Amino acid sequence: MSSEGPLKVLVYSDDRTTRESVRLALGKRPAADLPELEYVECATEPAVIKTMDKGGIDLAILDGEAVPAGGMGIARQLKDEIFQCPPIMIITGRPQDAWLATWSRAEAAVPHPLDPIQLAETIVSLLRSHVPATT
Repeated sequence: MSSEGPLKVLVYSDDRTTRESVRLALGKRPAADLPELEYVECATEPAVIKTMDKGGIDLAILDGEAVPAGGMGIARQLKDEIFQCPPIMIITGRPQDAWLATWSRAEAAVPHPLDPIQLAETIVSLLRSHVPATT
């Protein structure tokens, strides 16, 4: 991961409003000690795989409830296939589904409906553990 320039965050969901909710909750810079975020939106599994294979993504946020391909299965595939895969956060259908995110090898999970504070805290924690501070 690079501390130069914005951090690239992939946001996957077949639902445009879910992708928008993630972007709005996190904003351009969710923490002063982290670089700005640049979002790469994907609505399909092939787009996620293609984008992740190209590299340059610092964090992936995957909707576990997306159809036809859920984010948990995609996360597991990415962790199996990409050397030094960036951290992944799963949006689960409900809090009780967090164990499924563990199966997918995602580093974190937050439930629907999205709580902007919980989402931001989770993402900031993941990014801080993988990106050098800028201040």
